[in-house]
This record gives sequence, structure tokens and C-alpha cells, in this order.
Amino acid sequence: MTMTVACAQTVAIARDITGNVQRHLQMMQLAAEQGVQFLLFPELSLTGYELDAASDLALGTDDPLLEPLRTLARQQAMYSVVGAPVRVPGSGHVLLAALIFRPDGSVGLYSKQHLHPGEDLVFSPGSGGDLLPLGGQRLALAICADAMQPGHPAHAARLGADIYAAGMLISHRGIVAESQQMAGYAVEHQMMVMLANHGGETGGWQAAGQSAIWARDGALICKADGAGECLVVARQDGAGAWEGTVIGQ
Repeated sequence: MTMTVACAQTVAIARDITGNVQRHLQMMQLAAEQGVQFLLFPELSLTGYELDAASDLALGTDDPLLEPLRTLARQQAMYSVVGAPVRVPGSGHVLLAALIFRPDGSVGLYSKQHLHPGEDLVFSPGSGGDLLPLGGQRLALAICADAMQPGHPAHAARLGADIYAAGMLISHRGIVAESQQMAGYAVEHQMMVMLANHGGETGGWQAAGQSAIWARDGALICKADGAGECLVVARQDGAGAWEGTVIGQ
């Protein structure tokens, strides 16, 4: 069975959800032209990593601002996972989350379980989320610090995940070590691993880009060449072989 997945490496417009939605739509359309079935955006991609504004920017899963993303994901029959602060209905809690726009038009949620220092002043710890069915395989999500806890991908593997997909914010200082860690998970757990990183400055951090996808044996399928916006695509043929390409760099 053929499969195509991709990481969207984006540069967020600080605190501008409307502007970022338009950029996401452009990236989703580009992914659809490549036949992508699952598209992953970085952590807090819809707002940027703006912790001091996260509470004010927090969305509900049914917010009208999200409707164009939900509609395009349905029209293109493509999972699109985008990062955003999400307010828990009926409470003052805000989650650092990933919104899952499904091919059937529904919207799901993954919430970050392991918060970095400083994030815990704004966000409540999340509870993760369910595996996603994708072309006969199962996909587990992660957000940044989740993926740096070895127990997190190990738990996903025990649940039967075939793909581990993490939306990240990684600086130039951390990209080499954290990429090696992610590649190690692929080998250890026999899972494809996806890393979608920001492509530029956000929230005072200089993100390194270098979004990447690794095969189950840890072999690098494709990787962005540094920062900037691009689409990192991995495509599997009928014989199970993978090939990768980077679009936009």
C-alpha cells in the first residue's frame, strides 16, 4: 500500500491567527498537490510560541477561525495537525495542544503532557490523545518536550504505533542532539518518526528548521536544509520503499 506523509516547516506570524491560518492553507494545498495523506505542523504553529499571549489567543475546537482548515482537510481527504493553545470548555484551563483536522471533517485534539519550565505558568498538563488510523497503520502524536521523554514514544510503541509524529520548537543549539534522539526512537521502536520544526524566530527562540522524517530502521528519508519555510515529504511505493523530497528550499 502506498502512503505519503509530510512535515510542514513554517515561520509563524507572532500572535496572528488569521494570518497563520492563511499560511497553513497554502501549505496544506501544496501538500495536497503531492498526494499527502498526513501533514504535521510545528508546536503552536497557529500563534507562534508566544507564551505571554497564549491565554488571550486560546481557541475552542469549534472556533470559526479554524473553519477554513477543517474544510480544506475534508476536501483533500488529508489529516492536518496544527499547533495551538486550546481552552478547555467550562474552565479556565488552557492546553498546549495540536488540533487534528480529519479527512471526515471532524476535529480532534492532542494535548501536551510534559511542559517545559515556564509553560506550566500558562498551560495545564494535557492527557495526550488517541492513535490515528492512517492507511492501515497507526500514528501517535507528540508535542516537543513529550518527545524528549523516552517513555513517551515507548508508550506509543506499546500501544501499537507504526508512526511517531512530533510537532517541535528546537533551536540551533539543540537540533543535532534532539534529531539524533528522534532517529534513535525509530530504531528502538521500529516506528517511522516525523519531526516538524519551526523555520524561523518565534517567541524569542531562533528555531533551526531541519524538519526530518526517518524510516523504521533509523535511516533518514528526507530532511530540510536548515531554516525557512518548506514541505518535507516522504512517499512509500507499493513495494514498501520510501523516497523523500523537500519542496520550497
